[in-house]
Amino acid sequence: MSDSLLSNPNTPNNHSSLTEWLDYMQQIHVSAIDMGLSRVLPVAEALGVVQSAKDDAYVFTVAGTNGKGSTTAVIAQMCQAAGYKTALYQSPHLSVFNERVRINGEMVSDETLIEAFSKVEAARLACELTLSFFEMTTLAALLIFAEADCDVWVLEVGLGGRLDVVNIIDPDMAVITNIAIDHVDWLGDNVEDIGREKAGILRDGISVVYGATVMPVSVQQAIDKHQATCYQVGQDFDYREVDASAWQYSNAAVTMQLPRPALSLTNTANALSAVLASSLNINSTAIEQALQAVKLAGRFDYRKMYNRHWLFDVAHNEQGVEFLLAQLLPLWQQHLANQSSSQNSSQKNQAHSKPASIKMLFSMLGDKDINKVVQRLTEAGLPISDWFVAEIDYPRAASTEHLQGILSSYVDDAQIHDFARLKDATQAVINASQPQDLIVVCGSFHTIGEALAALVADNLN
Repeated sequence: MSDSLLSNPNTPNNHSSLTEWLDYMQQIHVSAIDMGLSRVLPVAEALGVVQSAKDDAYVFTVAGTNGKGSTTAVIAQMCQAAGYKTALYQSPHLSVFNERVRINGEMVSDETLIEAFSKVEAARLACELTLSFFEMTTLAALLIFAEADCDVWVLEVGLGGRLDVVNIIDPDMAVITNIAIDHVDWLGDNVEDIGREKAGILRDGISVVYGATVMPVSVQQAIDKHQATCYQVGQDFDYREVDASAWQYSNAAVTMQLPRPALSLTNTANALSAVLASSLNINSTAIEQALQAVKLAGRFDYRKMYNRHWLFDVAHNEQGVEFLLAQLLPLWQQHLANQSSSQNSSQKNQAHSKPASIKMLFSMLGDKDINKVVQRLTEAGLPISDWFVAEIDYPRAASTEHLQGILSSYVDDAQIHDFARLKDATQAVINASQPQDLIVVCGSFHTIGEALAALVADNLN
């Protein structure tokens, strides 16, 4: 079997492009999502990645419903600032696949990925197994980290925890950011079932940071079963905002006043707790440097482009919207204050400009709870004047008609502007907005990715 498949002319090789490899890996398995470790473990063992992580690296594994990307980014930045060669694996990506695999903050090259894909493919064929796109690409990332001899691996779980391919690696430190309803087709429709899946990343005797004040019974049971040491927000550590530039973190051992990062304080506090509870030597200087440097595209990501103010956030479920709103409301007040100050300096502008408003550029995947997300956004008391919606270019995307139908239950039809492509909606929101407005782009990683691609391509009018 393996010889014939290896000689298949459709199989890419080291001379193929990254796009050819990614396209190929999306086609070789019957299901895009196929949870379970029975197929992937033999391939991982053949590649040696499991043993390499166990013997040579300190591993942070981060699961949870929301905040995984921010949490892993902060952990990795702190480890890097302390001098550790740090590997970071995240998913999905916004613009290019290479964003998923980083060493010391730098995306790995196409050539490095292609070489790893070739090795994973050879091991897969030797084991006579099929693997999903996510399994193939995750194994490639782990192989890259192993061959680069990284000191620290920071791994973001893709879906769930117990059956996610990332879970083939035993963590030294686990983080569960929170538990909420999401991916019900795969994880269950209640927090106990979802918590049980996410707590599957625990191992005997390790430490775990739990980043929410309410813990499902299933998570506590997993902690007890593994005799893990748990650090929970509100009990074992806490944090508070000091002002616009500083925040305070405290646990039983330390109280620290720190520079405010460009990411959620909730996720930052979870990351800091994990770092402080680890066996790594990371001092306060490294922590402060990391907080001043860390950033993550698409997570409360404020930019000025095309003479417009933009806020990109991947919020795609009810809890994600809560995180967004908690930061958006004060940002909007500051935005109004800045606009008022600017207008007061010009009587001409003050006389002719319209009041600032929020324009929403919005799209979601069809298997998400779009109704709950829209309901929360429309009930938040924000001056949203217009919604610009279009279907994402992705197989699981909600149709424009479906998005429009849900929105019409909450806002006037005159406020909804629908388009066939997100690129067209992006152009339209620029044309319909004023420099003093704020454009909020949210609903999915794919929404952010397509909007940024349209803007960065510099082919908008």
